[in-house]
Amino acid sequence: MTNPTEVIPGVLFYSYLSTMRKEKVAFLAHNTLVLQVAGHFTLETASQKMSMGRGEMLLIQKNQLGEITKVPLDDKEYQTVVIILKEDLLRQIALEEHIDTTKKYTGAPNVLVPRNDFLEAFFQSILPYVRHPEAKITHAVGMLKVKEAVYLLLNTMPEVRDLLFDFSEPYKMDLEKFMRSNFHYNVPVEEFARLTGRSLAGFKRDFQKIFGMAPRQWLLERRLEEARHLIENKNKKPSAIYLDLGFESLSHFSHSFKKKFGKAPTGWSA
Repeated sequence: MTNPTEVIPGVLFYSYLSTMRKEKVAFLAHNTLVLQVAGHFTLETASQKMSMGRGEMLLIQKNQLGEITKVPLDDKEYQTVVIILKEDLLRQIALEEHIDTTKKYTGAPNVLVPRNDFLEAFFQSILPYVRHPEAKITHAVGMLKVKEAVYLLLNTMPEVRDLLFDFSEPYKMDLEKFMRSNFHYNVPVEEFARLTGRSLAGFKRDFQKIFGMAPRQWLLERRLEEARHLIENKNKKPSAIYLDLGFESLSHFSHSFKKKFGKAPTGWSA
C-alpha cells in the first residue's frame, strides 16, 4: 500500500484514497489480512484475481507478487485496514495452542474470508484504533486486536491453519515460468531469488543456464521488448506504461528505450 497511515509500525495500517490507484505490490515477508471499509479492492497475481467490496476481508499469503487496484465507489472515498501477521506473533500463537507447524500449505494463496457475527464485530471494533492512531491506548490494544484476528480466522476457517502457520521457505519452482510471468515487477534480484526458492548464487547460476544472460540484463531487455509491443500494437503512451513495466522513472525508461532501439519511445512507430 502506498503512503498509508502506519498505526502500529510494521503491523497495522490504514489507507484512505479519493481517486482510483493501481499499485504493483510485493508481499515478500508476511501473511496479510485486508479489511475493506469502503470502495473496491482487487488483487491480481500470476495465479489468481481476487476482488472484494465494503465489509469484506481477504487473507493474503506471504511470498507473492501482485498488482492492487483501489477504486472508490459512488463518488465516495476508498478505505482499507491492513493487518500484517508477522511470523513471531504466529509462532507465539502456535506454541500457545500446540499447533503443528511442519505442514506445507498447498492451497490457494489468497482467500476471501466469509462473514459472520464475530468477524463483523471485530471489523467494527478495530476502526477506532486506526482512525485515532495518536491515542495512547492504540498500540497496546492494537496488538491484542491483531492477535484476536488470528484466532477469529482459525475459528471461521480452520482450513487456513496451514497457510498461517507454514513457516517453510519458498520451494524451488520453475524459474523460467515464474520470471516470464513476473518480469514487470520492480523488485531486487535478491527477492526474485527468494521467491523462486533459491540462494542468490543459485538463482544467478540457474538463470544463466535458462536465459543465457544475467538477470538484470534479461529483465531490462524483456521490459523494453514488452514496451515496444505495447506502443506499436496497443497504441500505449510511454507515460502510461513505464511504471507497470518495472521502470522507476519515465526518464530512465526513455533513456533505456532509445539506447536499445535507437529512437525515443515518444517518437516510436512500427
